[in-house]
Amino acid sequence: MRLVSIAFDNNGKIPARFTCDGEGVVPPLTWSEPPAETRSFALICSDADAPSGVWYHWAAFDIPVAWRDLAASGRDRGSPMREAINDFEKPGYGGPCPPRGHGTHHYSFTLYALNIEHLGASANAHCRDIEKMAKEHAVGSAKLTGLYAR
Repeated sequence: MRLVSIAFDNNGKIPARFTCDGEGVVPPLTWSEPPAETRSFALICSDADAPSGVWYHWAAFDIPVAWRDLAASGRDRGSPMREAINDFEKPGYGGPCPPRGHGTHHYSFTLYALNIEHLGASANAHCRDIEKMAKEHAVGSAKLTGLYAR
């Protein structure tokens, strides 16, 4: 399984459009065939370079097994896909927004192939909760790292 974006290469700069300096929309993400035992996906976006430790920007989960892409329009598909509370204390995607002058931050988009259809997370689940649950049910994973500085 491989995770890619047409917006930026692995270890490449994330365009401002997908950050707090732009529209703050989800970058287009696509992935290749998952392991056969996959029943759903979860996607986590985090920044390990944040001054306070790992900062969670997004967790999307209960992503249908048939999907091979995810973007802002993914929320409009009438699916069971859900989004967790991020470290901005809001549900959904919070684009990269490192402190000015703090240098380049590495934003990891990690896709987990899961052996269950639904994580069974609460309505107010945090990204950290989703990541922990996803790791417990992962049958595979793929990572894409984007860079951003202000």
